[in-house]
Amino acid sequence: MRNVHYFQHVPFEGLGTIEEWLTGENCRVSKTQFYNADQEIPSLDDYDALIVMGGPMSIHDQKQFPWLKDEKEHIRKAITANKPVLGICLGAQLIASALGATVKANQHKEIGWFPIELNKAALGHELTRGLANSMTVFHWHGETFSLPNNAINLATSQACQNQGFIYNNNVIGLQFHLEMNKVSIEALITACIEELSPQGQFIQEAETLVQRAATETTKPALFKLLDNWLSI
Repeated sequence: MRNVHYFQHVPFEGLGTIEEWLTGENCRVSKTQFYNADQEIPSLDDYDALIVMGGPMSIHDQKQFPWLKDEKEHIRKAITANKPVLGICLGAQLIASALGATVKANQHKEIGWFPIELNKAALGHELTRGLANSMTVFHWHGETFSLPNNAINLATSQACQNQGFIYNNNVIGLQFHLEMNKVSIEALITACIEELSPQGQFIQEAETLVQRAATETTKPALFKLLDNWLSI
């Protein structure tokens, strides 16, 4: 049985459909919820794989969220120890920063259902086995990262050049969300509704976000990626 630990930054951005996959794989799951003051970061020996979730804060907000510094340092140690590490949105930015890359404001804020294209360098990789060359996924971010040294650019969208990366065959950073469903998107809208104004080329209205959640399904791609990630 695999022990999977995850870092959660706010109550409204949990595992989403990742939890369903972990249950199906009979994984033992533990968590650190940084928004609770009494939370501790585990020892590297306490888990086999690490998932770092999203959140509305920036990695640069260490004065407001001092735990970000310790979290990033632990991520660096987990990567050095060759643990499988997966980061989503803020989680991907934390991984990128831990690997020495830059995190900064993206030219466009990207919120909504928009297509991504897998890059040629990523298409033949074991971690992308079974994934479509292009897919429509959910986005909610205003920042982006440069690629860490020796990382493979995973995907690109019209609004954001670096939509993900693969590092050392066991580390994946996703700027976009595959784990979101209607319930989790509604929770995100409730908590961060002010970010949807004004609408624009890459910011969709709340009604569209929820309606598209009923027709767009990213769960098969998520499960395939997770299968690849832990099998390697």
